[in-house]
Amino acid sequence: MGEKSGESLGTVLVAGAANLAIALAKLIAGLIGGSAAMLSEAAHSAADTVTELLLLVAVRRSGKPADRRHPFGHGKAGFVWALMAAVATLVGGAGFSITHGLHEVGHGEELADLTPSYVVLAVAFVLEGTSLLKGLAQLRREAARYGIPPRRLVRVTSDTALKAVLFEDGAALIGLLVAAGGLLGSQLTGSALWDGVASVVIGLLLLVVAVTLIRTNLSLLIGQAAPESVQNGIRAVLLDQPEVAGVVELLTMVIGPGAVLVAAKIDFQDEATARGVEKAADEVERRLREQFPQVRQVFLDPTPTCRR
Repeated sequence: MGEKSGESLGTVLVAGAANLAIALAKLIAGLIGGSAAMLSEAAHSAADTVTELLLLVAVRRSGKPADRRHPFGHGKAGFVWALMAAVATLVGGAGFSITHGLHEVGHGEELADLTPSYVVLAVAFVLEGTSLLKGLAQLRREAARYGIPPRRLVRVTSDTALKAVLFEDGAALIGLLVAAGGLLGSQLTGSALWDGVASVVIGLLLLVVAVTLIRTNLSLLIGQAAPESVQNGIRAVLLDQPEVAGVVELLTMVIGPGAVLVAAKIDFQDEATARGVEKAADEVERRLREQFPQVRQVFLDPTPTCRR
């Protein structure tokens, strides 16, 4: 858990530093050129910077050890702060970009010197690309650790800090291309319409990312189950134990980034002694932790079923 949190922390730090520098550069270029798309990109990067700060808190809080008041740890605190980060993207980035873009479409003003904007967009693309590559490298390492494709891991991972960085950096790269297209369109046609439309598109892109991350974190906060493949693997380990006759009920819940709780009602063999059941339960827990590193807590309840 500590190693994974440290890796996510490094990914978030790189993304945050890049976004802060990019936000300032975009703001200056946007003011010089009078471009709504550039100002929207500045708001985008500023929102991303706030997001990274909140994700830093998320990584730190979720890594705190369990205590008497929080016996299952503080993992879900990470989901709370990640949810707040997604809301910051929704309000600060998407809201400003859409409203400012619509204003530009309706009351377009003549653009000034756009050379600084193109330079900033090019530099920002390199910096955002670097941040995204670091996030993708972490994603590939974690996917290899769990033996699943990286694309699937993005869908099922409970590491919301990593997921947020990947989504936001990907959206940032697309947004930069959209902004460049808007600037070029306005420059070639002499109309600020294209610049305003680009700003609105950037806002809609941020809206999609924010809503996706909000839904992910809400599901995790409510008590999301482990991925189906993990549940099937856990069930297989339980049934493979000689003393186990069947699994009456299997419940799992994500209790933090990369942390899963397992609770199961087990029908043990009739001839199993109390000592045998205890040894079998210990062996099952050992094997579960060995095969599924994300399993943090295991609770087994002997529950007989009617058998003829």
